[in-house]
Amino acid sequence: MAVWIQAQQLQGDALHQMQSLYGQHFPIEVRHYLSQWIEGQLWDAVDLENPQEEFKAKRLLDSLIQELQKKADHQVGEDGFLLKIKLGHYASQLKSTYDRCPLELVRCIKHILYTEQRLVREATNSSSPVGGMMDSMSQKYQQINQVFEELRLLTQDTENDLRKLQHNQEYFIIQYQESLRIQAQLSSLASLPPADRQLREPSLLSKRATVEAWLTREANTLQKYRLDLAEKHQKTLALLRKQQTVILDDELIQWKRRQQLAGNGGPPEGGLDILQSWCEKLSETIWQNRQQIRRAEHLRQQLPIPGPIEELLTELNSTITDIISALVTSTFIIEKQPPQVLKTQTKFAATVRLLVGGKLNVHMNPPQVKATIISEQQAKALLKNENTRNDSSGEILNNNCVMEYHQTTGTLSAHFRNMSLKRIKRSDRRGAESVTEEKFTILFESQFSVGGNELVFQVKTLSLPVVVIVHGSQDNNATATVLWDNAFAEPGRVPFIVPDKVLWPQLCDALNMKYKAEVQSNRGLSEENLVFLAQKAFSSSSCNPEDYRNLTMTWSQFNRESLPGRNFTFWQWFDGVMELTKKHLKPHWNDGAILGFVNKQQAQDMLMSKPNGTFLLRFSDSEIGGITIAWVAENPNKAGERMVWNLMPYTTKDFSIRSLADRISDLNHLLFLYPDRPKDEVFSKYYAPPLSKAVDGYVKPQIKQVVPEFTTANPDPAANPTYMDPVSPAVSHPHNYGLYPPMSESMGDTDVDFDLDDTMDVARHVEELLRRPMESQWSGQQS
Repeated sequence: MAVWIQAQQLQGDALHQMQSLYGQHFPIEVRHYLSQWIEGQLWDAVDLENPQEEFKAKRLLDSLIQELQKKADHQVGEDGFLLKIKLGHYASQLKSTYDRCPLELVRCIKHILYTEQRLVREATNSSSPVGGMMDSMSQKYQQINQVFEELRLLTQDTENDLRKLQHNQEYFIIQYQESLRIQAQLSSLASLPPADRQLREPSLLSKRATVEAWLTREANTLQKYRLDLAEKHQKTLALLRKQQTVILDDELIQWKRRQQLAGNGGPPEGGLDILQSWCEKLSETIWQNRQQIRRAEHLRQQLPIPGPIEELLTELNSTITDIISALVTSTFIIEKQPPQVLKTQTKFAATVRLLVGGKLNVHMNPPQVKATIISEQQAKALLKNENTRNDSSGEILNNNCVMEYHQTTGTLSAHFRNMSLKRIKRSDRRGAESVTEEKFTILFESQFSVGGNELVFQVKTLSLPVVVIVHGSQDNNATATVLWDNAFAEPGRVPFIVPDKVLWPQLCDALNMKYKAEVQSNRGLSEENLVFLAQKAFSSSSCNPEDYRNLTMTWSQFNRESLPGRNFTFWQWFDGVMELTKKHLKPHWNDGAILGFVNKQQAQDMLMSKPNGTFLLRFSDSEIGGITIAWVAENPNKAGERMVWNLMPYTTKDFSIRSLADRISDLNHLLFLYPDRPKDEVFSKYYAPPLSKAVDGYVKPQIKQVVPEFTTANPDPAANPTYMDPVSPAVSHPHNYGLYPPMSESMGDTDVDFDLDDTMDVARHVEELLRRPMESQWSGQQS
């Protein structure tokens, strides 16, 4: 059901909240008449923090105005005439409001849609049967809302008690003044004749005694009222602190953790609107109680009555100040993190936000935020409250920004759009640590006051760890540092400590998350893929996933030590696979056409039981970012014997010349994609269209791939840049095609970069190899 249809069914406070979303900035009539169109647009596809996205927002604004005008033009009849004028007016109004700032329109509509969805969801949950039907998230939200309702009632109760106390105290002061007046009358009797004094004194003494007795009794009552009120405030503040702990230490910390995992490709951390609404409710309730405590203090000063109340009020004042201080300093957060791999002399952006800024009217005197880059050691010192003022580890250009208040969404934020790291100052590194393992952080700090300068806050927040690079070649290793930190950082850690070793399943989760995000695919790494990676990581031959569950992998194994017999690390190999797949193979990976994570021996075992011309695609073991084609065909040297051939790996360089699908199309000897799918059925939709006919007498040239042995009647293996698998059984045997132990290191690929210019050199090399006896030939290849 459309959100707007459900939103119209809201009742009570929820309906009032929904209606308050609209106004001159976005009329509710526009939402009503264009509800289907509004809900059909991709508002989330616009990055509000990227000024370059403004053209998208402008296109949406123009489309909205066009739709409004169209709706206006279709109105007929007497009522339609008035609506036509109204909608036309709204079209002009929206154009004049947002034409110069179309991103604000997107921000406004995203806020409206998100809030409506939340209100509808909360209303649906509250009306549904409690129990198994309500998920844990809804139950948690309901509990938080119930506590807010309890706090509201407690605050209302103390407000009523405070008013009663004030009224009683005012009456007490009046009676006290009356007792002073009686005392003055008694004092004046001394100047009267004895007869007159005896006549008037008894009644005045009686009246004074009555008033003083009442005052004594009422003073005790007032003291009890004050103590009762203080105890109620203690109860309210205890509940407030508990609620604030749930929101700041649970919900906000979880949001920050989701934000960190999103840096590894995890699901989006989610909007801050619900968190902001909770924090704003906290700030309102805290401020109301603070004002009540201050009024109670004023009443005590106005009428001092000996007792423990003075100490209690001092304690309450201290507690409420601590609570509001914790709220303000904790809700100064980074909404959009700076890039975690940060290249010098390159523009970058970030956004900080104060979740309670609107309610505390901080924007009335807009604070300025400053960004500074600091080292890991400086971050540790900062959190220990050691003096680090003016300490930095580099120079950031355009690092000052004023916080802006957005009326439509009620958010107070600072958008750093054009920062650039001009220079970086590195610390002395020890041991094996490289520059791509050194972590920095961006410190954002500001100062602002609330309550008419009653309270002044110094606020600071640190970005996620940042690795600074100066050249693109460092990006791979820097990404490894960031991936490890994002995946395995513990909440509340000392900056930026992470475990040196982790369980293999934990690393698998991180790799799978990163792979799906980089390749932009719903097809992640299967259990078989992960076992292949474990075999590579641990130089193991076991194909049982259980054998790896309790194994740990160290950071050194991950991206310091090269794989056995290779000149690259496990991460560098894996990252090369991701890059190749992301740039050139994504559709084929999504289609399941690429097995990928299969070693040479596994490929041979799988193909030997299949008909000639069956092929598969696997990632090269010996080359970063390479993929090879393995296929089964007749052995040209032994009649009746079949063997598996492996084409030299393709890399990004090759696919920039001709795509994988077209290369497969060129090779007529490739017939079936493993296990038995006709290749055209899988790849034809990706073939390049045929060249058009010659124009003006010119014929267009075309590049095609050729494997000579499989294009001539009598194949000559010596002329082909392919290499044969050393073990090719003549008779195929049944196999289990799930997981296979890898071949020994000596049997690994000997893949090298393939360049069209070097074809003849390679061919001569292969020809020379084929002239040698088989035993010496393969021993040479294995070395």
